[in-house]
Amino acid sequence: MPSILVVCTANQCRSPMAAALLRRRLADSPHREGWRVTSAGTWVQPQAPAASLMQRVAQEWGIDLRGHQAQEVGEPLLADQDLVVVMERGQKEALAIEFPWVAPRLYLLSELAGPAYDVADPIDQAFDDYRATAQELDDLIGRGLTRIIDLATHRPDLKIGR
Repeated sequence: MPSILVVCTANQCRSPMAAALLRRRLADSPHREGWRVTSAGTWVQPQAPAASLMQRVAQEWGIDLRGHQAQEVGEPLLADQDLVVVMERGQKEALAIEFPWVAPRLYLLSELAGPAYDVADPIDQAFDDYRATAQELDDLIGRGLTRIIDLATHRPDLKIGR
């Protein structure tokens, strides 16, 4: 069963929304069977809910984030992942330093779809910024889906552990 972990900072906006959008895209793909997509954050308040404005945006997309609980990224969670997708260069760098064995399976979401850049965090911004972030995440996932599937299912080096 291929597994993907989506990581942002607090695990309250970008990563839970991106994980939900990715699950939806995978369910609609020919490779729909057996995926496990979860999310986590690098600096979280454990079990915090998704941000209320992101929950509202998710509802507009037909996604329910009300049951989401933030979790911190760490060794036990990373060990089970075939692919780890982050939102910012700093997150990628920090995870690669703290968990060097995960580096071969660690990617920025943007680099899976094209040129690498940081996906901005909408926290404390206006509702339309949350909407724009959700659209950006969906666009990146759509453009990068073939590569995401390939990396999570076909690369033997992704199975390395510590």
